[in-house]
Amino acid sequence: MNPEPQRVRVVDSHTGGEPTRLVISGGPDLGRGSLAERSLRFREEHDAFRSAIVNEPRGSDVMVGALLCEPVDPSCAAGVIFFNNVGYLGMCGHGTIGLVASLRFLRRIEPGEHRIETPVGVVSAVLHPGGEVTVNNVASYRLAANMSVNVGGYGVVRGDVAWGGNCFFLVREHSMELSLKNVEALTNFTWAIRLALGEQGITGENGQEIDHVELFGPSQMEAADSKNFVLCPGKAYDRSSCGTGTSAKLACLYADEKIRPGQVWKQESIVGTIFEGTISVRDGKIYPSIKGSAFVNAEAELVLDPKDPFCWGIRG
Repeated sequence: MNPEPQRVRVVDSHTGGEPTRLVISGGPDLGRGSLAERSLRFREEHDAFRSAIVNEPRGSDVMVGALLCEPVDPSCAAGVIFFNNVGYLGMCGHGTIGLVASLRFLRRIEPGEHRIETPVGVVSAVLHPGGEVTVNNVASYRLAANMSVNVGGYGVVRGDVAWGGNCFFLVREHSMELSLKNVEALTNFTWAIRLALGEQGITGENGQEIDHVELFGPSQMEAADSKNFVLCPGKAYDRSSCGTGTSAKLACLYADEKIRPGQVWKQESIVGTIFEGTISVRDGKIYPSIKGSAFVNAEAELVLDPKDPFCWGIRG
């Protein structure tokens, strides 16, 4: 007897153009324990499910998945594990905004402040009455400033190594035009930087791989302070301004004494959407807050048929 297809209920949204697919039901049983422990179990025992949800033919390289989990902390409205086309994310700013908007769509939460449990710690998010969401992120910091990396075909590139929930190499000085028409060249440049960082042993704290590369440049929008291009781990670019990337940027700005607690920094994305960032400083640590909007664009039931040769996604 052939096994019955597995059915997975999802809600799709986009935050500033960047998609999030929230798995509501039908996901793997990860048992109990912390979100970090369950994320490791997801990675080691159920990675095919990750691929099935976000990879082709159901998903795309740019899609970020979010598995809704029961939180350990009863004060949290939800627990979540974020993942993408190649692996897992400790935290995802745009994904958290998408999660909160989706929970509101499902009528599971009302406007107000909500705590969200992630593998890297608890974050809080404020759902504003008008639908915007402010994510109060984990502590962020700059690990190293003005690091040099020799990038094949491009020469020496300098940037900062910083943490905003994911590990980033942030580049201010470059000759690239930050525009949609230039995405292929921007992708090639940032991917070359990421490969060079690995080859030359430049890492985050405790040897962590730097798996995000972020370029900055001037914005042509009066409402924005800066424009960015962010390359994500799976070689797709972030359509939004990147919540964790903006958090890492804010940590660098504070370290350079270019932003004060409470001062608003408006970060434009490569597609022209904006996140608003601020920081607070507590016990010497920098805590960024990122404000943006997400819109639900689909509610669906995915079918995972074991007879389908691509049931678990097209994997590289």
